[in-house]
Amino acid sequence: MTNPADLQREWNDLAQEIRRHRNLYYNGEPTIPDADFDALFQRLKHLEDQHPELVVPDSPTQQIGAAPNAGEDIKHLERMMSLDNVFNAGEMQDWLDRTPTATYLTELKIDGLSIDLVYRNGRLDTAATRGDGTVGEEITANARVISDIPHELTGTDEYPVPELIEIRGEVYMRPADFEEINEERAADGKARFANPRNAAAGGLRMKDPAEVKKRRLRMVCHGLGARAGFSPSSQHDAYKAIAAWGLPVSPYTKQVHSAAEVQEEVSYWAEHRHDAIFEMDGLVVKVDDLSLQRQLGATSRAPRWAIAYKYPPEEVTTKLKNIEVGVGRTGRVTPFAIMEPVFVSGSTVSMATLHNQSEVKRKGVLIGDTIIIRKAGEIIPEVLGPVREQRDGSEYEWSFPTQCPACGTTLAPQKDGDADWRCPNNQSCPAQLSARLEYLASRKGLDIQALGEKGAMDLIKNGILTDESELFELTEEKLLASDVYTAKRDTKDKRSKKEGNVKVNTAGKNLLQNLEEVKDRDFWRVLVSLSIRHVGPIAARALAARYGSMEKLRAAKTEDLAEVDGVGTVIAESFHAWFEVDWHRTIVEKWADAGLAMKIATEDRLEQTLEGLIIVVTGSLEGFTRDSAKEAIISRGGKATGSVSKKTSYLVAGANAGSKADKARELGVPILNEEQFRALLDTGEV
Repeated sequence: MTNPADLQREWNDLAQEIRRHRNLYYNGEPTIPDADFDALFQRLKHLEDQHPELVVPDSPTQQIGAAPNAGEDIKHLERMMSLDNVFNAGEMQDWLDRTPTATYLTELKIDGLSIDLVYRNGRLDTAATRGDGTVGEEITANARVISDIPHELTGTDEYPVPELIEIRGEVYMRPADFEEINEERAADGKARFANPRNAAAGGLRMKDPAEVKKRRLRMVCHGLGARAGFSPSSQHDAYKAIAAWGLPVSPYTKQVHSAAEVQEEVSYWAEHRHDAIFEMDGLVVKVDDLSLQRQLGATSRAPRWAIAYKYPPEEVTTKLKNIEVGVGRTGRVTPFAIMEPVFVSGSTVSMATLHNQSEVKRKGVLIGDTIIIRKAGEIIPEVLGPVREQRDGSEYEWSFPTQCPACGTTLAPQKDGDADWRCPNNQSCPAQLSARLEYLASRKGLDIQALGEKGAMDLIKNGILTDESELFELTEEKLLASDVYTAKRDTKDKRSKKEGNVKVNTAGKNLLQNLEEVKDRDFWRVLVSLSIRHVGPIAARALAARYGSMEKLRAAKTEDLAEVDGVGTVIAESFHAWFEVDWHRTIVEKWADAGLAMKIATEDRLEQTLEGLIIVVTGSLEGFTRDSAKEAIISRGGKATGSVSKKTSYLVAGANAGSKADKARELGVPILNEEQFRALLDTGEV
């Protein structure tokens, strides 16, 4: 029989560790992966199941979230519950067997930060974090600058606005926005965010709403709290009402009518978890009937009518063997971790980014550490931080190199305060040139399929190219000096590489053919391929559409370039600075002589029907995605913005337009439907 004192000691240790990690998760920087936390929690729960006498009201198994860390406290009208978890199909089936019903709802479990919104007579009254489930931290001012959260609800005949409604949801940051924001922060010399959830959580608690707005936070609603004047019969009905009022709901929620269909959804999203617009780590299953939900009730911390199926971890731990650096196409020197291979997000990885030397210090990783690795979708794996508890004293600090590992040039920040250090030998550094060649050959650039990393390095190593200006001067004769693009002739001396003993192979012939074919590529792709710092596909498309030719672009003033939607001051200044370098201008001149497009073809250039107009698109359009609608506006000379103001020329409103339509009506901004939008694109008139 186990000694009661030993049992109590084990319980105390587990409870203390769980409380510490839970507080770090909600109010600081987590130091262990979610999967490790789940394992600790399950250990404690199992211990309490075996020994019920250990359960006390302040046990972590009886509590929700963590106490708010800062800001004004606000009490929720109804308690915000947590969810119990299952981790395999058997556990999921056990829950389904205990909770039979005619209809379930399945919805994605978003990896974000819970939020509670209270609307009184349709107007947003308060917003708060979940906190400990009873009391949260007030964040009303910050919630008002999140574009998905309307200040006032809209009503319909079927779903009039209730007197009181408490909305529960999740605030998150899209992976695409996370990458863009990190690039912007890096360009400004600021430290990168560790992951989208931390960036969203930190943003939601900031003191300045203007800074919160820059985080591009989003929200999805997933439940109701207190309500007066609204009595839905099902969760599905409640979601339809929430959408009708102008609040965002998940497009991935699905009604299913059997336990087998639930298991099918679990399996489907296990394979498609990166198809969603937000990061998710599980599938939530709910009883749809609200009267049955009330009958089933809840435990002290979680409803019995809902469960979360947690997928295998996207964060794992491994050993940091060494730190090395790579040199990118703009000269930025990026440290990366060399690790013991570890399986994460569907693949085995042995390297992960550490961004810059400041991040290495901030994260406090030492060579020899056990480290936490994260990989979201197709994003390169990154090191989140060390597991300090597992250090044994053999770990040691890494020193950032003072010289470029590729060319030996002394490294330095480009300007004071930059977090990134760079190799200033931009033209001749083989690592930079190779990276630029790979980038211009990628699908983002000119899409030269026969030119990859191996081929780029070969052309540089053998002296065939000294910079990218010579790329379109390649001939079969020049390629004879290559190792990658040649093959030995059938001679007795197979080892000989004397003149006449080698010939251009199929890869070499494909490369030369590709170089001819890309001369028909769009002008914006040429802009991307120049590797001008910050000028990616979005900015390149916008600049090409607005000015039409390289000649007009180079003649434009910096302040005019900055006014182009999707460009701004940083990109405009970078664009002009690039053309001040002699060898940069030589690239453009040689590429133009070779026949690459330096302007939009007359037949491809769209009529600038929207020149001078500022247009906002909101809601769901049948024939456009949000990005394609924006591109349609920009390519016709218009400016696509995300918020309605007195300067807005038109608001294009699709389904579930929400608060932006209200704002447009208040300001007298004309509101167009999709048919009118198409007419505007074609003619410039409604």
